[in-house]
Amino acid sequence: MSIVARCFSPIQFHLARLNLFLQLPLSFKNLMFFSTEAPPDKERVMDEDLKELFATIGNAPASNVIDNSAFIRKMCKAENLSALSQMLQTLNDKNISLTPGVCNTILVRASQKNDINLSCQVFKKLLSSSKSPSATSCLNFAQAFTKVNDCEELLRFITEVSEINCSSTSLINRIIFAFAKSGQKDKALVVFDHLKRHNYSVDLITYNIVLDILGRIGHVDEMVDVFESMKDAGFDPDIVSYNTLINGLKKVGRFDMCNLYFKEMSENGIQPDLLTYTALIESFGRSGNAEESLKCFREMKLKGVLPSIYIYRSLNDNLNKAGKVEFAAQILEEMNSSSTCLAGPEDFKRKRRQKIT
Repeated sequence: MSIVARCFSPIQFHLARLNLFLQLPLSFKNLMFFSTEAPPDKERVMDEDLKELFATIGNAPASNVIDNSAFIRKMCKAENLSALSQMLQTLNDKNISLTPGVCNTILVRASQKNDINLSCQVFKKLLSSSKSPSATSCLNFAQAFTKVNDCEELLRFITEVSEINCSSTSLINRIIFAFAKSGQKDKALVVFDHLKRHNYSVDLITYNIVLDILGRIGHVDEMVDVFESMKDAGFDPDIVSYNTLINGLKKVGRFDMCNLYFKEMSENGIQPDLLTYTALIESFGRSGNAEESLKCFREMKLKGVLPSIYIYRSLNDNLNKAGKVEFAAQILEEMNSSSTCLAGPEDFKRKRRQKIT
C-alpha cells in the first residue's frame, strides 16, 4: 500500500480514488485498479465493489439514477459515515441521483448514529428525485434528531425546503407528523411555530396535526389558541379539527368547552360522527350529566350513527354512578341484544384518517 493510502482509512482512500476516477478520460479508468501490492482480503472486496460502482457511474448519463444498494450497505456497515457523505457529494457533483431505497438505507444508518448532517444531505438527495419522500423516509429523517437538543440545523433545513420546494407544505406536514410520531413532539411544535413566524405556507392538515399533538400532551389552552388562529387565518375547521379539539378537552376534564364546540360544529353544518358522539357521551357522563349523555346517545342513533360497545359500556357505567340503575340495565340489555351490529375499531379509524399528501 502506498504512503498516501496509509494516511486515510480504507474507505476514504477509495473515495479519493473515486474522485480521481471521475475526472479521468474513459481510456485511463481501467488503469486505476492495478497495484504492485495485492491488497488485504477486505480491501480486495472493496475494490471489486468500487469497480462495479465506477463502471455504473462512468456509463451513466447526467441526471441518471443509479442503484448500488449492496455497496451502500457495506459502507453503512463500516460506520464511516463521513466517507459516505463524501461519496454522496461526489455523486451530487456528477448530478447522479440515488434510488429512494438506497437513500432510505443511508437515512436509517444516519438516524441510528444521530448524524443530522448526513440525514439532511440524504433527504435533500431524495427531494431532488421525481418522487416525494415517503412517510418512512420522513420518520427515518426525524429519528436522527432524537438526541439533538438544538433545533437550529432543523429549522435551517425547514427554511431551505420551504423556499425552494414548490410542494413544501405537504412535505413539511409529513415531517411534522414524523417528529411527533418519533416522540419529538416539542420539535414538531418548534417547526410549526417557525413556519408561522416566517409566514411560510401551512394548510388545514398542518393545523390538524398540531392540534392532535397539543391534545396528546394536554396543552389544551394552547390547542384552543391554535384552533382559533386557524379560523383567523381563513381555514374552516373540518370534522377532524373538531373531533381532535373535543377529545383533547375531554381528556383534561374541560367538559363545558366540549359542549360549546359541539354546538359550534353543528352551527357550521358539520355532522358529528362516531368519534364526536363517543367523546360527548363520555364527557357528559363524567361530568355527572347523565340525562345529556342519554340525549346525545338517542340523537346519535336517530342520525344513523352506529354505536360502539365502548359507548354502551361508558353509558352503563356513568348511569350506575348517577344512581339511574334502571336506565343502566336497559342500556346493558340493548348492548347485549345488538352485539352483532355494533361499530368496531375500523369505524373509529375511518374518520380519524386524514391523508397527509
